[in-house]
Amino acid sequence: MICSMIVEMGHFALILAFVVAVVQMIVPLVGAQKGWRGWMAVAEPAASAQFLLTGAAFAALTYAFVTSDFSLRLVVLNSHTDKPMIYKISGVWGNHEGSMLLWIWILTLFGACAAWFGGGLPPTLRARVLAVQSAIAVAFFAFILFTSNPFLRLEVPPMNGQDLNPLLQDPGLAFHPPFLYLGYVGLSMSFSFAVAALIEGRVDAAWGRWVRPWTLAAWLFLTIGIALGSWWAYYELGWGGFWFWDPVENASFMPWLIAAALLHSAIVVEKREALKAWTILLAILAFGFSLIGAFIVRSGVLTSVHAFANDPERGVYLLAITAIFMGGALTLYAARAGAMEAKGVFSLVSRESALVANNILLAVSCFVVFIGTVWPLIAEMAFDRKLSVGPPFFDAAFTPFMVALAAILPIGALLPWKRARLGRTMRPLWGVLALAIAAGALTWSMQTGRSALAPVGMILFVWLIGGAAAELWQRSGRNEFSAKIRRLARLPRADWGKAVAHSGLGVTIFGVAALTAWQLEDIRVAQVGDSFEVGAYRIALNDVVRERGPNYFTVKADMSVFRGGREVARLFPEKRDYPVAQMPTTEAAIDNGVFRDVYLVIGDAQAGGGWAVRTYIKPFANWIWAGCIIMALGGCLSLSDRRYRVAAGARKAPATAVPAE
Repeated sequence: MICSMIVEMGHFALILAFVVAVVQMIVPLVGAQKGWRGWMAVAEPAASAQFLLTGAAFAALTYAFVTSDFSLRLVVLNSHTDKPMIYKISGVWGNHEGSMLLWIWILTLFGACAAWFGGGLPPTLRARVLAVQSAIAVAFFAFILFTSNPFLRLEVPPMNGQDLNPLLQDPGLAFHPPFLYLGYVGLSMSFSFAVAALIEGRVDAAWGRWVRPWTLAAWLFLTIGIALGSWWAYYELGWGGFWFWDPVENASFMPWLIAAALLHSAIVVEKREALKAWTILLAILAFGFSLIGAFIVRSGVLTSVHAFANDPERGVYLLAITAIFMGGALTLYAARAGAMEAKGVFSLVSRESALVANNILLAVSCFVVFIGTVWPLIAEMAFDRKLSVGPPFFDAAFTPFMVALAAILPIGALLPWKRARLGRTMRPLWGVLALAIAAGALTWSMQTGRSALAPVGMILFVWLIGGAAAELWQRSGRNEFSAKIRRLARLPRADWGKAVAHSGLGVTIFGVAALTAWQLEDIRVAQVGDSFEVGAYRIALNDVVRERGPNYFTVKADMSVFRGGREVARLFPEKRDYPVAQMPTTEAAIDNGVFRDVYLVIGDAQAGGGWAVRTYIKPFANWIWAGCIIMALGGCLSLSDRRYRVAAGARKAPATAVPAE
């Protein structure tokens, strides 16, 4: 009885939050237009109320999952009494309806944060930002209440549920969606700032300062979310890879690329009041790609192991939301584009030009990923042909842009604003360039194969890290050594954050290049007691046993890994079967190392006896995720810089901003 009442209260809280969102969408916008401060002031308490009410609804749904309330249809479809508690909780967002509720809760969280920490913003801009943010919330509240209600009840509850998708019963997938949504939805704030600025007709340096921390936070969370998803795919799916250019992987990668471009473009708006129209367009497109990602994940129009739903009808609603917000924002952009005149003038060789090149490379690479992702759908609709666009296309079309981006980053970071001399800028970088080329040549000479991939990865690795170090050293001035060290410690956190993030990109690039170029693969049928050689390792299949887990049956192999006659690891790969969900999963066993992973997978029993066994030796695999962690750390350092907080940036804004006209 109590559980039922809590669920109904959660449903009521969700409906009430929808009503509050409608009020917040209309009243502050009218108040800003008319100059009525009382109406504008409605936005802040309304934003807080939205967040609290949506949080109450999410808490009620979580309570239903934890207590296995099978009167709720969603709990029946995605939970089971024998499921471990962590997966009962993650089951709340491990489905379409629950994940959309989490999406909306995070959306209201960002709106509430803008209300709580945006006190330094001009009242009209703050009111318009919160109204636009609430308009997005209204669309998603309507979507979840009318098409994807998580609180639908069953007249006759069953005795038990149908269990969560076994692929999602993993710690990596328990944390991956929340971080990804924080990134996806965080870009809604950049969108709201862009639309609010277009409504006001004002884009200036202060606007660039205000929009950067929100974009940086979204990019940071996207980085963590994508890394968690890649790590999960690596060890859980048993395919031996970290990235498959899957449509859902691409759906998160595209807004990450545009957000990175937006971060760099907003710097030019803040410092030089240039690239205004381009930066506003990027803010619109970044959230647009987030909406496209939601459509891909939930519509079922593109097949993916990551998809939450396969419901084209609900996909139509998401497509309509995307069309309304993107169409409306781009129409407003077209009407105001002529008024966003750039104030700063810069030469071909300057930091502005380097940031323009950075933006072009990121935007074009995003466009390449987008075309490759949607082309099978276009081909089927337009030409009635079923096509598949796989890794060979993406690797060939995408990689050159990332190589070019990595090549210009250290140079662009050292170029002065407005005009520069390339020769002078390169002085602190010549040594780094020589070291990078030498490291690449050494890598080429030491590798057994003759692929250029790993040497190029090594060159970019040394170039990016050395370039970041050279930039910091240059910023420490021309003092003596001890004074330079003290000055380094006093550099703004944003400078350190940029250097750390660029270094993390170098680490990830080398990890990807080394793993792709040097990994070894062995697939065979092995009998219990057999051993075989893979590279420098000898693998022995000691035993295979059948066991029972909390909610699954498993076939578990006992395997030893030897090197130089010494056992270096004992691994237990599994093949599980979940009887309730009627779905098998592969649980790879991995001996992780700094310089290599030994990756073992046990397959099915063979008709002639023995077991299918796959073995991979993966050099520098963990450098991929270490680089992502370093990039995220760089984002955290920059975000902690007081200059990038909304209120601090607002206080530094000039008393009379220059209209964009």
